Amino acid sequence: MESEDGRVRRPTIRDVAAVAGVSRGTVSRVINGGHWVSPDARTAVEEAIRTTGYRANPHARSLVTGRSNSVAFLLTEPQHLLFEDPTFSLLLRGATHAASQRQMPMVLLVAGTAEERRSVAQYLEAGHVDGVLLISSHRGNPMMGELLRHDIPTVACGVPLGYEGKVGYVSADDRSGGRTMTQHLLDTGRRRVATITGPMDTPGGVLRLEGYREALGDAYDPELVAHGDYSRESGRLAMAELLERRPDLDAVFVHSDLMAAGALVTLQTAGRRVPDDVAVGGFDDSGVAAQLHPPLTTMHQPYERISAEMVRLLLEVVDGQEPAAIILPTPLVVRDSA
Repeated sequence: MESEDGRVRRPTIRDVAAVAGVSRGTVSRVINGGHWVSPDARTAVEEAIRTTGYRANPHARSLVTGRSNSVAFLLTEPQHLLFEDPTFSLLLRGATHAASQRQMPMVLLVAGTAEERRSVAQYLEAGHVDGVLLISSHRGNPMMGELLRHDIPTVACGVPLGYEGKVGYVSADDRSGGRTMTQHLLDTGRRRVATITGPMDTPGGVLRLEGYREALGDAYDPELVAHGDYSRESGRLAMAELLERRPDLDAVFVHSDLMAAGALVTLQTAGRRVPDDVAVGGFDDSGVAAQLHPPLTTMHQPYERISAEMVRLLLEVVDGQEPAAIILPTPLVVRDSA
């Protein structure tokens, strides 16, 4: 908008009120949540905001509401995994986009060590963010206790083991996905299906293994189970362990695409053809799967939807609503490895 001397100036609440034909108080109430405003007045104010190009001053709003108007993406893993594991970058990108659509800045925090956890806890306790998107929480992770102790609104990515009734979460259907992948391998004629799990203190590790066991039923054999930590190297080592223990295996369900990449290296080194000798299935469909040789059959996690739902549920908790939980389906993506 132009001032009297012709210079462009930033639109104000007064401008919005004049265009909408309402009081400045009504405009303020719409901007700060819309309480005690009629539907007609709200519509008029929202149209006036669009017409004038008005943007609220975030500092002034925070003084009125007592909120920071920002949220945190908190990764409770070592820093290097943010760049090595593509699932975290996909979640970060999706969450940042979903928050930006609500004009909500996203703060990235990493708490993979005891020192980082102390620093992050102090930052959060000081009220620098309105809530936390908790990524990759392990059972017994002290960060969860800190968040609850300070009554910080939190939504977890994945089922928060041990806190299911206290913290909202958004999760892919890990159990169903594990069952579907294992059944797919069985349906291709494989009979000795092994698995490489994620950490057994994470929901993915626990629930995907449960799905694997459900699909196998009485054919479940603990000798065909090895454990990894979602890293490429752990997949390589776990696959070597399985081949030494059960050289007759003819398929393996790996709980992440990154671990599956490591498992493929071991199989190729051992002279096992994929999928002719050993079929390989992964979990994530994070971008790694399609680039492997051969391209990896995997379970698709809807990262963009997971991120968007996490942001939505978190802002509901910030507004005082009860925590909610959403479990999303994981479709099977068939490629050349199985």
